[in-house]
This record gives sequence, structure tokens and C-alpha cells, in this order.
Amino acid sequence: MLRQDRVDISKAALGEGTVDMLLQVHEDALWILENLGVGCKQPDMQAAFQPFEAEGLAVVYDGRIFVTRDLVERCLTDTPGLDDFFVPLNSFFVGGTAPYIYDDEAGLGGVPPTPEHVALIARMADERRMIAGMGRGVKLKDEVEQMGIMLENCSKPLYFAVTSDRSLERAREIHQQKKDIMVVFCLTRPPLEVNENFSENFVKVARAGLPLFISAMPMGGISAPYCYNGTLAMTHAEVLFGICAAQLLSPGVTCVHAGFPTLADPRIEYNPNYGLISHNLINILMTHLNLMLDLPSFQSGGTTHEEHPTERAYEDARMGQALCLKYGVHMMRHPFAFLRYLIDFSLAKLDRASRDAESVTPDDAPDVVMPVYDQRGMESIQRIGLGMYMEDPLTTANFGRIFVT
Repeated sequence: MLRQDRVDISKAALGEGTVDMLLQVHEDALWILENLGVGCKQPDMQAAFQPFEAEGLAVVYDGRIFVTRDLVERCLTDTPGLDDFFVPLNSFFVGGTAPYIYDDEAGLGGVPPTPEHVALIARMADERRMIAGMGRGVKLKDEVEQMGIMLENCSKPLYFAVTSDRSLERAREIHQQKKDIMVVFCLTRPPLEVNENFSENFVKVARAGLPLFISAMPMGGISAPYCYNGTLAMTHAEVLFGICAAQLLSPGVTCVHAGFPTLADPRIEYNPNYGLISHNLINILMTHLNLMLDLPSFQSGGTTHEEHPTERAYEDARMGQALCLKYGVHMMRHPFAFLRYLIDFSLAKLDRASRDAESVTPDDAPDVVMPVYDQRGMESIQRIGLGMYMEDPLTTANFGRIFVT
């Protein structure tokens, strides 16, 4: 299941100790799926796992699905790998979904996006050399209209959401025109629960054979242990569950591991801080694990904690992009236009940051200390299970020691 060539690349980039940590993260995620399971009430998803109960490969019980390592490995074998995927390594996307546009002239956020804004974003994504493709960027009320605008104005790979039969039919039509699309689902919500608002559409998209972009966002210090490997393990487990569900519903469907490990910052009332060097690093580490498993991968980097497009916001973008180039990634979202908490999307920031990216080099990356395995992360998972981690002794022990720069 491991690609030895990717293991060697990761060891050269990250060091053997960090690669050993990532391989143990995979083992920990398998333990989570076998012992904690994932809450799921969606009948078609339950039905997809139930035939494997007789073989001892899965258990569907009391609204939870428990998946064994053997079934995970079988599903990963069926999942198309990097060589069959349509986006090259080290690609930066206009991705994510901000609810608002930032008014660059007034210096204020909170502007409802319009179709004209989406068209501008799509045209810029199509024109800029450093932008490999686009997600929505912002969210229009009519997702079918948004799909059409993206298709009309951007010839590069696209990803978008499908939350209705109408948008599913439009996605099928677009996929017939161009194969380089993905349908995004944040299938799970912490801790280890299927988001039932999206589960039925996930089933329909998987059965339609459309490429699936499967995201998950456990937050270290809240819904995951406050260490690198603990947060990565929870994120990885949730996405592996989504990949297994997709493969059982539609064997051979393309699945992108879009696990988005996120860090709570106790200095800002446990909100996520996307401007941390650590945020970029943990997402880069997620990518490396996925590439070693031969999974197309889509993470987050180059974002900021700035509320406005300040010079610091542009420095954060360069820092994140440089780290990605130094250590290597597959696809990265959020690197150009987003502001604090991914709430506002700045067209001016998209313009400048995508131009600045042309001059970013690996030499611009800050120094980082590569993490190694912290056994306390798995001990926290075994102790807390489906609970929250704010009062976990590991969280308080690591205050000020990790995730602070």
C-alpha cells in the first residue's frame, strides 16, 4: 500500500523521525476506526458496510460504523492513485468558501458576494500562472449558477459543492465536458460523526462516479489532541472513513484526501489561527502521509490571521507558499485571497498574492523544527474518546510549547 518512492522523498524532506511519526499516525487512525468508529445514520452508507460484518471487517451497531484495518486497506487498494490524477504536485488553488467579499476600497469585510465577483475570481484564476485551479472562493445562493460561471471563465481544474439533485445533474454535465473536476464534501464533523446534512448527497455523488474531494477539520486542542500526531490521526481517521464509504458505494471512484488539520490557539480563546507556521507545517505533514499512501491530497496553507490585507497578511502568504515549495505538497487551498477565519475573500489580495507567488522560492521558508511522535497524543485519544480536549492534560502541558509561532 505504501509507495516506497514517496517514503524516500518524505524522509529526505522531513527526516526519518518525522516519517516514522506519520506512519504511526496511519496506524493510530486505523485504531480509531476499529475502536471508536464513526457515527452514521445514513441508511445507504450503513448498508454499504453491513455485508462486511460476516467477514469480521466491519460492525454497524447503535448508529456507529466500526471499520477494520483490513477493510480500510482493501478500499485504499481500490482508490485511484497519484499517477491517475489530473493535477500535478505543488499546485496552488483558489479554494475554500468565504461567506463574504472584502471591500478593498472601504477596508471592510462582510459584503455579500455576487455573480460578478465569482466571474472575476474565475478569470483571475484562469489567467495567473501560479494558480492551478479553483474552488468556489465565495458562496452564491445558487450553486448551479456558480458552477456555470466557473466553467465559463476558468479552463483549469475546478471543484464545487453538490447539495441538491439539480446541482448533481449539472455536475454530471460538466464532468462529461471536462474530467478535471472534484465535488467537495466535509462529510464528517468532530468528534467522529457523519454530517447528516450532506450524507445523502455524498452517496448520490459517489454512485454517480464523480471525483470526490473529502475534507475533515478536527481542531487540535478542542476535538483532537493538542500535538501534531494526535491532530493528524483524528483528521486522517475521518477522511479514511469517507474514502472507505465512497469505495464501497462505487468501487474505483477517485477520492482526494482533503484532511484539513486545524489548530486551536488558546491565546485567542481557542479559535483557529491559520497564520501560524505550525498550521502550514501540520498540513504539509498531512500531505506527506497521503502521498506515501498514494492518495491524491489537498490541504491548506498560506493563509493569515489578519483581518485586513496588511503587509503581514502578504508575508503570511509568502511564508506558507515557501514552506509548501521547500517540503513539497500536492494541492493547497486558501493560499491567496482569504483573511481571518476564512470569512472574507479579498480580490485585491488574490491579485497581489498570486503575482507575488511567482517570486517565492523554498529559500524564503522559515526554519522549522520537525516534530516526532508524541505518545501522549494517542493516550489522550484512548482516554477521551469522543469527548473534547480543552481540559486534556496534554493540552495544558503543551501551552506555549508547540503551535505558537
